[in-house]
Amino acid sequence: MHPPSTTFNQRAHIALQDENLQLALDRAMNHFVHGRVRAFAALPHGEALRDHARVIRANAIARLDEHLETFERNAQANGSVVHWARDDAEARAIVLQIARENRVRRIIKSKSMLSEEIEINRALEEAGMDVLETDLGEFIVQLAGDHPSHIIAPVVHWPLEAVQKLFHKHLGTPLDASITELTAAARRALREGFLRADMGISGANFAVAETGSIVLVTNEGNGRFVTTTPRIHVALVGIERMAPTLRELGTLLQLLARSATGQPLSVYTSIITGPRRSEEEDGPEQVHIVLVDNGRTNALAGELAESLYCIRCGACLNVCPVYRRVGGHAYGSVYPGPIGIVVTPALDGLFPWHELPQASSLCGACTEACPVRIDIPRMLLKLRADTVDAGLAPAWLQESMKLYAKAATNPFLFKLGRKMVAKIMRFAPKASNGWVSKMPGPLAAWTASRAFPPLAEESFSERWHKRSQSRRTERPPAETEENDLRPRSRGKPNS
Repeated sequence: MHPPSTTFNQRAHIALQDENLQLALDRAMNHFVHGRVRAFAALPHGEALRDHARVIRANAIARLDEHLETFERNAQANGSVVHWARDDAEARAIVLQIARENRVRRIIKSKSMLSEEIEINRALEEAGMDVLETDLGEFIVQLAGDHPSHIIAPVVHWPLEAVQKLFHKHLGTPLDASITELTAAARRALREGFLRADMGISGANFAVAETGSIVLVTNEGNGRFVTTTPRIHVALVGIERMAPTLRELGTLLQLLARSATGQPLSVYTSIITGPRRSEEEDGPEQVHIVLVDNGRTNALAGELAESLYCIRCGACLNVCPVYRRVGGHAYGSVYPGPIGIVVTPALDGLFPWHELPQASSLCGACTEACPVRIDIPRMLLKLRADTVDAGLAPAWLQESMKLYAKAATNPFLFKLGRKMVAKIMRFAPKASNGWVSKMPGPLAAWTASRAFPPLAEESFSERWHKRSQSRRTERPPAETEENDLRPRSRGKPNS
């Protein structure tokens, strides 16, 4: 993953000024959030299921080495070829080698965030191969030369009106084409690609160690075309995607669609166990499974291992107040939103992504929505602390914190500073309720969207001092022997 050249604040500012983006986000986020709430309301044991799913993911990650070996052994027994990729470069090299050895020219893809992470499209196209995205959202961003902005909804940042213009330009549909007409046009454009492809590339929502199977969860039929029509199927699988058994897979599937789109179950749930058998008419001749590390082992060994529990439902993005305002592209990473600002530094290192952990209000809505209850705020605080320890925090913030620490540990300076601030704020413009409506200097950014509460007339220390004095004056001047509880010495009894 390549960090952008601009800062997060710069990208967020651009996103906030984009009226089309704001329109698209308002429409989509409310739909996802309400759908999830309705889906879980209809599931009486939903909370217990989430607790159980968390245990499943925690155990799967804790014993990941065992499950990966079991998966490899069973996948090979099914006729699949298993490859191991330590990083993105090795993963690209493996896929390119498979394509070249089989004289592949045309490739179709099902939606895969991992393929975005390792930038496989660019590598294949540079090698002279045609690559066609077949997921409707991915197809749209490919036509536009764009990239996805959401884990499950790649074009959540595109309003309908923008898609109508794009399809009119590339596919000749009317400018006022309905959604049905747009999807029909995309289907016609994609059908030839399905029939002519030499290789299909997919991701995997889960990989089942018990059976050596990979699992795809989609709402479009394109995923099954990609995995069955071409003679070669390559599945890109992050090593953390392990589900130990089919029984545990069933638990995770009950939560995935409900959390992602508000459905009890996605339209297509495909379990692929090896290539086509001799007695079968459909399916690929070869199945290659590329198990990709690319930083996951490093994350597993540290305090961010919990981020690997993620099942990629996108629920945390949908409820996040930051994502709902700036969208996915502002993050600059393949993985946006609350989970993205943890996963990206965990996989790629803190240095190029040290701004991302600040892109959160720490409200905890992400953990409330997460189907496996990932404690994202805890990990964000850890990353923020690591940023300071590594000296990567902005210079102005480091210096201001040093100044504050010096004042806060010196009572005289602290009192003096408070009095100075109180005097300055007396002259600041105020709203009708007495709150400050415009702060001076760089603090004006705060009051650009909210008011600042006035300082109390008396500080806590001053009030405490007055209260202590009043209690001392109210105490009786002399204590009687009856209420004097001090221990007294006793002499020997008289003989």
